[in-house]
Amino acid sequence: MKLIVDSGSTNAQWVLLARNGDFTKVRTDGINPFYQTREGMKNTIQNQLLPQIAHLLWVGPIENVYFYGAGCTPEKIPFVAEALQMCFRKAEVSVENDAVGACRALLGDREGIACILGTGSNSCHFDGEKIVKNVSPLGFILGDEGSGAVLGKLLVADVLKNQLPKEVCDMFLNEYNTNKADILENVYRRPFPNRYLASLSEFCARHIEVPELRALVYRNFDSFVKRNVAQYPQNLPIGFVGSIAYYYREILEEVLNANGLQLENILQSPIDGLTQYHKEKE
Repeated sequence: MKLIVDSGSTNAQWVLLARNGDFTKVRTDGINPFYQTREGMKNTIQNQLLPQIAHLLWVGPIENVYFYGAGCTPEKIPFVAEALQMCFRKAEVSVENDAVGACRALLGDREGIACILGTGSNSCHFDGEKIVKNVSPLGFILGDEGSGAVLGKLLVADVLKNQLPKEVCDMFLNEYNTNKADILENVYRRPFPNRYLASLSEFCARHIEVPELRALVYRNFDSFVKRNVAQYPQNLPIGFVGSIAYYYREILEEVLNANGLQLENILQSPIDGLTQYHKEKE
């Protein structure tokens, strides 16, 4: 059997693929080596994944693990591979970054531009076999334009600096039952501030009819295009994966059109495309 994984910073989707083509999907917290130790990643697998699939392993052993994840830079890939190997000792483990996963899910073996807009963001130029250019996302402090974490960061900053109408600021604080002290505690002192900020960005989706919030989403996407996508060849198909791209599709298309780009497709998650990709590689 094959185990195929798509992991963002917030959650991971796992597919157990049997030789006959049957598959089972499960979900766990995200695995990201920038925010977790090897032991932390191993614990997520052992405590959250294995109990969900243990009853399925009678069919046969897991022979291959294909992991695609946020934060999987060349320096961090060995730590993820070691955590997986500790849990699946007899399997052959392959670890790639989430950009490769997006390419294979969106483009298969075709050339194009693949983008990720979820908790974090990423983008690359794919030649059909490998990534030939990647503008480093740099994380939500220095980069990650277009992502949920950055949208949440922009939103919270505007709320706390009174840059939005008072009724919008009050509505935000009431909906989340929060205040400035709580927000600063979550951002600066607690783990996974990117997940926290991304969760707050959902406020924009619920109230997208507010012009100032719609403008905030537009500005976030426009920054992603200008600072990232504009550095790739402009005559190639461009696709997106991720919840932010999926739920704000209308605004994303508007931004792309304004920048002279034509959207090919959007997937909420790459896991279905990756499952099909590895089925065909049998």
